[in-house]
Amino acid sequence: MKLLNIDYIPGGQEFEALGIVKGTVVQSKNFGKDFMASMKTLVGGEIVGYTEMLVEARQIATKRMVDEAEALGADAVVNIRYGSSSVMQGAAEIIVYGTAVKFL
Repeated sequence: MKLLNIDYIPGGQEFEALGIVKGTVVQSKNFGKDFMASMKTLVGGEIVGYTEMLVEARQIATKRMVDEAEALGADAVVNIRYGSSSVMQGAAEIIVYGTAVKFL
């Protein structure tokens, strides 16, 4: 499966747009890591626990989008976009979406 963050397929290959596909996840850290992250805000710097949480959440959301595209019979997803929002203290929602396409 090709995942492309562009508005078109290079090489002029013909394709059929199958529709929008998306994946979403709400992810949180456990209390211990959340507490340690709050301590890190006192001294500054990267909060590695949250970085890891967001990387994992993006991977899960992307997999869910790919699964949805494959269920439609897609060969690729183009014009992929990611978004995130804070749902509550220590939890974030990640959404990824794009257009599923099938090559002709």
